[in-house]
Amino acid sequence: MELDMGTMAASIGVSVPVLRFLLCFVATIPVSFSWRLVPGRLAKHVYSAFSGALLSYLSFGFSSNLHFLVPMVLGYAAMVLYRPKCGVITFFLGFGYLIGCHVYYMSGDAWKEGGIDATGALMVLTLKVISCAINYNDGLLKEEGLREAQKKNRLIKLPSLIEYFGYCLCCGSHFAGPVYEMKDYLDWTEGKGIWAHSDKRSPSPYGATFRALVQASICMAFYLYLVPYHPLTRFTEPIYQEWGLWRKLSYQYMSGFTARWKYYFIWSISEASIIISGLGFSGWTESSPPKPKWDRAKNVDILGVELAKSSVVLPLVWNIQVSTWLRHYVYERLITKGRKPGFFQLLATQTVSAVWHGLYPGYIIFFVQSALMIAGSRVIYRWEQATNMALVKKAFVFMNFAYTLLVLNYSAVGFMVLSMHETLASYSSVYYIGTILPIALILLGYIIPAKPARSKARKEQ
Repeated sequence: MELDMGTMAASIGVSVPVLRFLLCFVATIPVSFSWRLVPGRLAKHVYSAFSGALLSYLSFGFSSNLHFLVPMVLGYAAMVLYRPKCGVITFFLGFGYLIGCHVYYMSGDAWKEGGIDATGALMVLTLKVISCAINYNDGLLKEEGLREAQKKNRLIKLPSLIEYFGYCLCCGSHFAGPVYEMKDYLDWTEGKGIWAHSDKRSPSPYGATFRALVQASICMAFYLYLVPYHPLTRFTEPIYQEWGLWRKLSYQYMSGFTARWKYYFIWSISEASIIISGLGFSGWTESSPPKPKWDRAKNVDILGVELAKSSVVLPLVWNIQVSTWLRHYVYERLITKGRKPGFFQLLATQTVSAVWHGLYPGYIIFFVQSALMIAGSRVIYRWEQATNMALVKKAFVFMNFAYTLLVLNYSAVGFMVLSMHETLASYSSVYYIGTILPIALILLGYIIPAKPARSKARKEQ
């Protein structure tokens, strides 16, 4: 069997551990479909937990489930023993353990060399454990004054252990997400809320699942075709230093563009898995006849990323469910009541995101860069809104698009190469243009303030 695995891995250019992960990851689709056939709520919770633990064992080995057990037990213990502060306790304990695993395993180096471990799945699991504890904490608060997300997701009653374990490990959904709420998991399992039986026919997941699988196939084909032409090692090779500025910027763009297709593939598979289970269902459209929506499963909008008109919209189209988690559990909770959010909330949120990914300098630099990138994009948008001249507006729209394209792919090099030396080498090779430009725009925003020409700004800004 090992020989066969080695031959299969070599044929597609990956290591045996990565192939084992991919096989288990794709297996989440039939495993999630089988959930629909399990009778009874208790049996469904048991199946969710057992199937997730089994897939983890087959993919990463026995130790993976021991690692997953630590934050799960810490979170549940906090909810049982000290509900008034269980959210913040779980937040720091969960992130503390995750950071420890990041430091011990240094997964980024393993990923670059073709290896894989359970740290990526632990990242997703940590967010689920923290959100569950925070929502149980919110269950003590009065509904008045709570944000809509808090009202929707708060837990009045402590979930049972089997419900909690089923939520955390459900059918291998912790492998790559998407992150979802305990309240949604319970409603889905119990047939409540939008999953309740009604006069409307039950939504069929098969068309949306097929679309996600076709998308995954296209994404993998793109990635396998492009990756040999854009190795990350090129940034430290002498030939790269001989290129001119525009060719270096073009290579940075193509490196980021190539790497993104790998994530598009992963998220398309996880989307198919969540859709076919039924958990991805998010309601009906208002069209006639109404059509089912599957937004809960969606983690990326490919065209939205590649053609983003503003850096501000990137969190809405890239790693969507994690971005939503960061907004609900970090960004919004740092806003002082009665005051508007500022750069501090944005920087703090991006810093938490950086730590969640790992302690590599490249991650930290990338997410600090992304905070600057978004702040600079907002300045361009304010200038756009301050004029009524159609031609000038279009010029600002194009400027924001070009700015986003440049700074995103310049910044993304740090996310890919990870080390401080390689990150700074790639940035300095283009004269730190992707860092200087956002800072210059932020400063100009203070020097040249702009009031919107219209009374209302677009919601996403």
